[in-house]
Amino acid sequence: MQILPKMATSFSANSPNIATNKVTEGDSSYREESAMERSSRADEKKIGGAKVASLLLVNQALATLAFFGVGVNLVLFLTRVLGQDNVSAANNVSKWIGTVYMFSLIGAFLSDSYWGRYLTCMVFQLIFVLGLALSSLSSWRFLINPAGCGDGNTPCKPSSIGDDIFYLSIYLVAFGYGGHQPTLATFGADQYNEKNPNEKNAKVAFFCYFYFALNVGSLFSNTVLVYYEDTGKWTMGFLVSLVSAVIAFLAFLLGTPRYRYVKPCGNPVVRIAQVFAAVFRKWKAAPAKAEELFEVDGAKSAIKGSRKIRHTDDFKFMDKAATIKENEELSSKNPWRLCTVTQVEEAKCLLRMLPVWLCTIIYSVVFTQMASLFVEQGDVMNSYIGSFHLPAASMSAFDICSVLVCTGIYRQILVPFAGKLSGNPKGLSELQRMGIGLVIGMLAMVASGATEIARLKRIIHGQKTSSLSIFWQIPQYVLVGASEVFMYVGQLEFFNGQAPDGIKSFGSSLCMASISLGNYVSSMLVNMVMIITARGQNKGWIPENLNTGHMDRFFFLLAGLAAFDFVLYLLCAKWYKNINVEDSDMEEQEQEQEDVNSKV
Repeated sequence: MQILPKMATSFSANSPNIATNKVTEGDSSYREESAMERSSRADEKKIGGAKVASLLLVNQALATLAFFGVGVNLVLFLTRVLGQDNVSAANNVSKWIGTVYMFSLIGAFLSDSYWGRYLTCMVFQLIFVLGLALSSLSSWRFLINPAGCGDGNTPCKPSSIGDDIFYLSIYLVAFGYGGHQPTLATFGADQYNEKNPNEKNAKVAFFCYFYFALNVGSLFSNTVLVYYEDTGKWTMGFLVSLVSAVIAFLAFLLGTPRYRYVKPCGNPVVRIAQVFAAVFRKWKAAPAKAEELFEVDGAKSAIKGSRKIRHTDDFKFMDKAATIKENEELSSKNPWRLCTVTQVEEAKCLLRMLPVWLCTIIYSVVFTQMASLFVEQGDVMNSYIGSFHLPAASMSAFDICSVLVCTGIYRQILVPFAGKLSGNPKGLSELQRMGIGLVIGMLAMVASGATEIARLKRIIHGQKTSSLSIFWQIPQYVLVGASEVFMYVGQLEFFNGQAPDGIKSFGSSLCMASISLGNYVSSMLVNMVMIITARGQNKGWIPENLNTGHMDRFFFLLAGLAAFDFVLYLLCAKWYKNINVEDSDMEEQEQEQEDVNSKV
């Protein structure tokens, strides 16, 4: 452990993000503080833990059921009810899903900076419920006209005001669901006390169960709800989603007395801006040696609620922000000129995570095809089992089942086996799992392209359909599901674990921001491909009539991009260095023992 020079802790008192350390003097004050600490430790046993975290898993499952009740069949709602063409509907769904997860950054910022996890979850879930109520209202009163339309046979005659209310409602759903998702994951992780070895191990598994709950919730939406919506019962589907969201919200409130709460750490944007401002002011100065950099005394960092982060040697130029110049007054209390090592390392952590995060965007492009092109592909395949019609969107149930099965296999078989070989209790590291997920996602695109080639060979002339069974899509859905277990669970663990204490929710939101940008990139790629390929007599790769196009080539293009992205990812993963935080609890106990010895 490096030894940093002792500095006055009053340096950062004027910053809204920096906490001051109270020095307790006198025997009576010491006894009073010790009693308070013992009381606090006793209270720790009464709050948090796996039982109260399970309420958040129930909340996640029910909220996801509600969300996918709207989202899973949205591409068909836009084509059948609102009358949009395939390309427009696919792009609108991609943009909507992208917006859902982009809103996660807003929720994470409010959670880390001002509101805290609990209040952020509560406010955004209320917005989520409001959006679902409006979608039910608009569908019932303005869009499903005549009754029973939107089943693929009877066209609808929606009103313009109904269109406006519906778009408002689905973006409120996006704002509410996206805003609370990363915070809910982080809030669930907060319920496990890392000082307790058993709870620390349970926390490692929590993100796996969190993603498991997400897929349990979406399974109902992708089987039961999607069937009723496919037959024109759209309003009923939206109402079921609304009821599920209300029950989810009540389950969340039920744990209020037992939750473990973590206070917000202040605005991270200001802290990071202070680091770069200090670096800019000292650009011509040479960075000091590690042991000469500025840091506050004691076990706690200057950032309230955050542990100290040990110095690292990469991004050496940023150490200038913590370098003390000869003419610099420590009593100036100006964090825009001099920052602590922890504050500098917080900014370094973000820079280190950025390349890894960028490499996950192409995988999200692959993932988003399930909600758009996979559905459109299945909609023009033979989806009948005897006289029973299987909705195209319900095929994603195979993706969900793959997630559930692969999660069980990973937790019960792969983790113990890989742990014995590597000595890592997690089995595989988060970065290794994400790489495996990227490779499996690439194979899913190859399978999708092969399915499309087979479909085009069995087209029914004069129609927009093919005689190829929809069950040919099973391999691509199963592969996407398997890739999710490795990629998205790995991402949640990686970004939450590697993010400094002051930006934990932001770390979780990076996973969802990746999905967001993946949807926008997917929409951009579809538009670019159509501009390039739809010329003259050519209808393009993804025309209105898929039988006249070559969607297989688009899938193979995505497979090629994923392969190239995997090479870049390997380089970034090899370069990455893990965050190294100090164990403040151990240091506090050592300091407490020193104080006791000095009083004896």
